[in-house]
Amino acid sequence: MMELEYIKAGDYYIPNLIANQEPQVHLSKYGSLHKAFLKNHRSGVYTGLLLNGELMAHCYEVQERALDMMDRLTDQLAKSEGVTEQLKVSDQMGWVRRMNNIRSRAEEIVLREVVYQL
Repeated sequence: MMELEYIKAGDYYIPNLIANQEPQVHLSKYGSLHKAFLKNHRSGVYTGLLLNGELMAHCYEVQERALDMMDRLTDQLAKSEGVTEQLKVSDQMGWVRRMNNIRSRAEEIVLREVVYQL
């Protein structure tokens, strides 16, 4: 059985519980969305990762996978649909419209397959 240390706070003894320290990393959109997903929908996994000091590293890894997949999908979809620099020169608004559509579809796929998964 584990023995716990206690700290006296006024008239009470409080267990001295310290979670593992984890490195502070900056989470962008996808990392933050994954963290919120875990907290709201997979609270057991969230708590386990938090207590083991692995939450931020896990969210950062998901963020990197999501950004990489977003870049790859955007490039692949643009290439398959013929959205090129030549189109950008000849029809700027058409190029912007098509690229926004491509980015939206790529982001929808990334969110479903990477961010909102374990």
